[in-house]
Amino acid sequence: MNAAPSSAARPLVLGSTSRYRRELLGRLGLAFEVEAPRVDETPQPGEAPAALARRLALAKAREVAARRPEAIVIGSDQVADLDGEPIGKPGTHERAALQLRRMSGRPVVFHTALAVVCQASGFEQQDLAPVEVRFRDLTDGEIERYLRAEQPYDCAGSARSEGLGIALLDAIVSDDPTALVGLPLIRTARLLRAAGLVLP
Repeated sequence: MNAAPSSAARPLVLGSTSRYRRELLGRLGLAFEVEAPRVDETPQPGEAPAALARRLALAKAREVAARRPEAIVIGSDQVADLDGEPIGKPGTHERAALQLRRMSGRPVVFHTALAVVCQASGFEQQDLAPVEVRFRDLTDGEIERYLRAEQPYDCAGSARSEGLGIALLDAIVSDDPTALVGLPLIRTARLLRAAGLVLP
């Protein structure tokens, strides 16, 4: 589904409960609403991290669009990829410490998927922004101090690159800098223009 957008003004809806995505979308200067998508985020057996991120982003956008058919809906999902294994949000201090120990000295790819859907106009497009993050060799003391300071337990990969987590890294390789935080704004702006929204 990839129909020409309608010229009529449509509401914009972010299908996400993430405060990071809400803050990022606000940078585009567009009025938007927020709706929580009702989607099971359980990975399917053998599902690759990039495929999981793509599937969930589209599922979130479609689910919210089914309730808001006149709106242009953004869905997004991020999955960290360590040697082909999906790494999710740790949720606890112990799991975060384990994640960071595993990622120490290693490259990790953060796949941030994006979908924009409008049921009324028949518009549906997707994109994926992979970001390679190279972690420094981390000591247990560095990991513990970082986690106590920032408590990034709601972040895939247990580090906030926009905060103190940047000190854990050797390099970030990306063509869409906000993707690592949770919403690739270059791709988002591109898809929103394709859906018929006017941006600066």
